Amino acid sequence: MSAPLMLHGIHHVTAVTANARANHHFYTGALGMRLVKKTVNQDDVSVYHLFYADGEGRPGTDLTFFEFPTLPERRGTQAVTRTMLRVRDAQSLDYWQKRFADHHVKQEAILEIDGRASLLFEDHEGQRLALIADPASLPGAPWAGTDIPAAHQILGLGPVEISVVDLGPTERFVTTLYGMALSRHYQRPDGTTIAVFEMGNGGADKELHIAVEPHLRRTGPGAGGVHHIAFRTRDDEYAAWIARYEALGLRSSGPVDRFWFRSLYVREPNHVLFEIATDGPGFDADEPKETMGQSLSLPPFLAHRRAEIEAGLAPL
Repeated sequence: MSAPLMLHGIHHVTAVTANARANHHFYTGALGMRLVKKTVNQDDVSVYHLFYADGEGRPGTDLTFFEFPTLPERRGTQAVTRTMLRVRDAQSLDYWQKRFADHHVKQEAILEIDGRASLLFEDHEGQRLALIADPASLPGAPWAGTDIPAAHQILGLGPVEISVVDLGPTERFVTTLYGMALSRHYQRPDGTTIAVFEMGNGGADKELHIAVEPHLRRTGPGAGGVHHIAFRTRDDEYAAWIARYEALGLRSSGPVDRFWFRSLYVREPNHVLFEIATDGPGFDADEPKETMGQSLSLPPFLAHRRAEIEAGLAPL
């Protein structure tokens, strides 16, 4: 009997910035992440799509940004509301608290949230983030191009929090379609109850946290907000996911080849955009791993437009 089809954790989170240059400065500078892919939005080649990750650009470590010259996000529900990033331990959080003070990053006090020491903070556009101490994490791939000591560098993505109006439809969606399991509940510092759903064998990089906030208005998209969350699948499972969506009659994007990975998009019942993304081929499919992110990378189907695309982009 074949193993049941399930997801293997968070693949990436794609957010929105109004200024790619300032975004690049924050995520490579203050956060010390590696720019592993400098490319463009494949649906609008006039704007950047930037991928930040660990030193090797591994799936499950990347936080990505579309550059849209837009107003700030209007906060509310039916959206991804916080992206958590894993660090080694509480000593790392002490390091980051001092670093954030030096870099004038908006932060809160270190708290225990869901049993983990956590440091909530925001980027320069109000993107809601958190660092969580996760001693169970495997050693990360450090990046030599930052001044942050390897022992304190960001290891990769942790749990991602979404907000919904009604938990029931989303719970049925993620448990029935994706095989996630409701693990526990906890209270956010503001008192909101969060339901934790786990993928695979669980762990901080395999959790979806869902807040139920029917009193909030729907989020208005904009800079400082999140466009979508992507979940990991193995390359050899991708076709099975397409077949499952089709069998259930889901209105989805159908298969999408992003060249560095393959995707499948759908909106869950509370309208949050979910993506399934393959682990491969990887960001080194078109350039050496040692020099990833240093020059503009285009998928083959856009290569013939390189001169036009480069002319429309401001230098980072």
